Amino acid sequence: MQIRDLPFPDPGVPDARSGPRFLLWLGRNQLGGQLKSLAWGLLHFGAIAGLPYMVGVAVEAVLDRSGGRLALSGALIGLLGIAIAVGDTMLHRTAVTNWITAAARVQQLLARKTAALGSALTRRVAAGEVVAVSTGDVEKIGWFVEALSRFAAAATTVVLVCVGLVVYQPALGVIVAVGIPVLALAVLPLLPRATRRADFQREKAGRATELASDTVAGLRVLRGIGGEELFLDRYRSASQEVRTAAVRSARMWAVISAIQVLMPGLLLIAVVWQGVHLAREGRITVGELVTVYSAIMILNYPLRHFEEIAMAYSFSRPSAKRAARVLSLQRTAEPAGSRDAEVGGKGAGATGSGQVESGTAGAGNAGAGHDRFGAAGSTEAQPSADDSLTPTGDLYDPATGLLAPAGRLTAVVCGDPDEAGRLAERLGGHPAFDEAAGLPSVRLGDVPLDDLPLAAARTAVLVQDKDPILLSGTLRDLLDVPASGAVSPEEALDAAQCSDVLDALAQASVDDDPMAAHLTERGRSLSGGQRQRLALARSLVTDPEALVLDEPTSAVDSHTEARVADGIRHLRGGRTTVVLTSSPLLLDRAERVVFLADGEVTAVGAHRELVHSEPRYRAVVTRETDSERVAADARADTHTLTDFDIEETA
Repeated sequence: MQIRDLPFPDPGVPDARSGPRFLLWLGRNQLGGQLKSLAWGLLHFGAIAGLPYMVGVAVEAVLDRSGGRLALSGALIGLLGIAIAVGDTMLHRTAVTNWITAAARVQQLLARKTAALGSALTRRVAAGEVVAVSTGDVEKIGWFVEALSRFAAAATTVVLVCVGLVVYQPALGVIVAVGIPVLALAVLPLLPRATRRADFQREKAGRATELASDTVAGLRVLRGIGGEELFLDRYRSASQEVRTAAVRSARMWAVISAIQVLMPGLLLIAVVWQGVHLAREGRITVGELVTVYSAIMILNYPLRHFEEIAMAYSFSRPSAKRAARVLSLQRTAEPAGSRDAEVGGKGAGATGSGQVESGTAGAGNAGAGHDRFGAAGSTEAQPSADDSLTPTGDLYDPATGLLAPAGRLTAVVCGDPDEAGRLAERLGGHPAFDEAAGLPSVRLGDVPLDDLPLAAARTAVLVQDKDPILLSGTLRDLLDVPASGAVSPEEALDAAQCSDVLDALAQASVDDDPMAAHLTERGRSLSGGQRQRLALARSLVTDPEALVLDEPTSAVDSHTEARVADGIRHLRGGRTTVVLTSSPLLLDRAERVVFLADGEVTAVGAHRELVHSEPRYRAVVTRETDSERVAADARADTHTLTDFDIEETA
């Protein structure tokens, strides 16, 4: 695999049972690249290891006044120098290639998992941790993959040199052969402590990153309540904790580095002392002493890679553990045939409730596994699907009894606000909530959505989150989403009442074209209501068979909300639309209102009828208190509400 071949057509299914297993899986998937790097590493380190012998031959040639041997040794030293240069260059190229391809593979896996889980990901893993995994952790994992082949080449060279010295000069070679393992193992007792300190540092850094991410995301609110200094102080404190942890970790690694310098020095002193003694007795020649001395000096270079691999593993192990934790997250159980249908591109038809999706089940899921609108509510990632896979008909949830007739605008009021989010998740098919496991699938027409491939389910039923995300880019890019083509961007923007947003964007655009105006990340330059309306326009452009909107107007004023409600009803005329809301303005414009209490449909009718006949519905919609509810019930016992009373309550 070369860098030019990235991204991978299929990054594979990772072994995410633990951090070490994940690292091992990465290594197996890069076996070819690792072998190339190992081969070039052996050439590089082998040529370096050959220098001491040739230097010894040259010294002996000088002592024997042999010009031929001196010239031959000089030529061989020159060839070894060329081999060292070529080996080092190619080792670096192949090792960096392993690094980049490993990092790219991990990032692709994380992106695919994010797409498969969607908004459920941040409910299980903090957003700051996801960012840390996809940036810093990916780099550390790549570092270990890169260092692995260099270490293997260095370790092989060290073993060969020790064996060669024992054969070449047993009296000194035995000392080296015994001393080198001691050098390599001397730092092992310190590695657990160094690893713990590195883990602690990474934990502190992750918390600081999460705090910074949350602070930036809520900056507008913090400014409104004057909480900037409070959060700034918290971040300062978190930063100091990271600095302190980093210094403690660096101190331990400094001790390890010092030992790696001290121990070879002691070995060198011992070998030189013994060698001089043997040379004075005539048991070894000066050339042999120089060869052994040079070999020990040169062994310091490959021995450094023992420290590097220890550091790389210590830093990459917790990073791999965090990456494996994210990659091991799974959606709720889905029918066994769903995955096969998606990968094979065939229709549904599977039954049962068998396998649990791994989130990395082949290229089909990789490209189409976006939950709702992608990673966090963006329609830009919505997959396309074959029209033959898109069912039609009423949208029905057997778990709650909710029925949204085809071609009508249905409003749903939930007594429990949390129930609305879970219901919206279920209506989209393939719910990610754990509590949805075992519940019957929502049906569109006669087809269970959970039996459809994820891409087809997302095309048939589009769910807009309560807090949708706008990605950075131009407004034209934002609205350039997979769509039926029946609704133009202009019509969607008009229905979502985005005229004020267009005016503001036109002023910010160079050529007064609002569609070319740049939106900042998450649309932070816009107000909450403006972001919400742009997200609504994006959903309307897609024109799905069934559209589910979760509180689409919670951040807009009442006058705008009324116009948005009219725009939705007009633009979605003849299309199945479900709006989860408690706003009387939206409810009054719905063709059918359904009230859910305790997870079941309790009442169905028009808004004004339910206000009159269903006290719990009236309490949710009008936000009346317990005392007001008691008073209303008492009044209902004494007289019948007039039309004026109903209108006033609504």
